[in-house]
Amino acid sequence: MTDDKDVLRDVWFGRIPTCFTLYQDEITEREAEPYYLLLPRVSYLTLVTDKVKKHFQKVMRQEDISEIWFEYEGTPLKWHYPIGLLFDLLASSSALPWNITVHFKSFPEKDLLHCPSKDVIEAHFMSCVKEADALKHKSQVINEMQKKDHKQLWMGLQNDRFDQFWAINRKLMEYPAEENGFRYIPFRIYQTTTERPFIQKLFRPVSTDGQLHTLGDLLKEVCPSAVAPEVPNTVLPGEAKIEPTFEPSRIAGGRKASLAVKCWASQGPSRVFIARKKFHWFRTKLKQQVFRAGVQKFQL
Repeated sequence: MTDDKDVLRDVWFGRIPTCFTLYQDEITEREAEPYYLLLPRVSYLTLVTDKVKKHFQKVMRQEDISEIWFEYEGTPLKWHYPIGLLFDLLASSSALPWNITVHFKSFPEKDLLHCPSKDVIEAHFMSCVKEADALKHKSQVINEMQKKDHKQLWMGLQNDRFDQFWAINRKLMEYPAEENGFRYIPFRIYQTTTERPFIQKLFRPVSTDGQLHTLGDLLKEVCPSAVAPEVPNTVLPGEAKIEPTFEPSRIAGGRKASLAVKCWASQGPSRVFIARKKFHWFRTKLKQQVFRAGVQKFQL
C-alpha cells in the first residue's frame, strides 16, 4: 500500500471548493463578501479556516465576536469530523461550491464540542491514531515512536505536508510479512438515517478458514441492510482485500445513501457511495479534474 505513492498523493491532495458566507443576522460594520477556499478532504474545519475567520472579523466589531462555528443548511458542522466525511454525509449530492455559513454567536452547545485551540484538534487526532493502532498492532507501533515522531505526524497534517506526514505514517501501515494483515480493521459506519452517530465493532481482515475478507463481508456482518442481494462482493484495492487505505479513510454516502463507513488506519479519504440497491467506486481523480475547472476562482 505504501508503495502506491501516486495514489496516496491523489487522495491526500483531494480538495472541495467551498464558499463561506457570514450568517445574515451577524452584526457587521460593512457588507461581508463571501470567502472562497479549497478545503483539503483529509483535514479538519477548525484547522484550515484561519483565513476565513480573519476575513469576516474585519467587518465585525470585536465585542460581537465569540467562538466561530459553521453550519450547512441548518446542520452545525462537527469540527472533529474530517472535512471529507462531513461533505460526503451532508452535501455530496449538492452542486459545487459547497456553501457553508459562518457564525460568531449563539454557539449550539447541544450539537457541537468547543474547540478553543489547535491543541484540542491535535489531541483528538492523536487519540484516533492511537485507538486505530491498538486494534491493528496492540499499540506496539505507536508506543515505540518517539514524541518527535508524533509531532511530525501531526505537523504534516496541520501544514498539509504529504512527505512529512507519510514519513511517519507508513510505519502505522506496515505489518509482518508472515501475517495477512492487521489484527483488526479500524472502521466506523456513519448512518445518515438514524440518531446513532456511528457503528463500530471488531472485524478481522482474514476469516477463520484463511480467506481474505472483502468490504462486502464487513457490510453484511455489521450492517446487512446496506447491501442488496444483487450487489457483488466488491473487493477493496490494496494488498489485503479489506485493508483500509489510510486513517481516517472514508467510505461515505450522501443524502440518498443509506450509510457511511470510515476506516481509520492512518490518514486520508477513500470513498465508496453505497446507494439503496448498489454501490460503486467513487474515483477521486475524476472528481479532482472536475474541481480543477474552477480552481482559479478559489484561494489556496
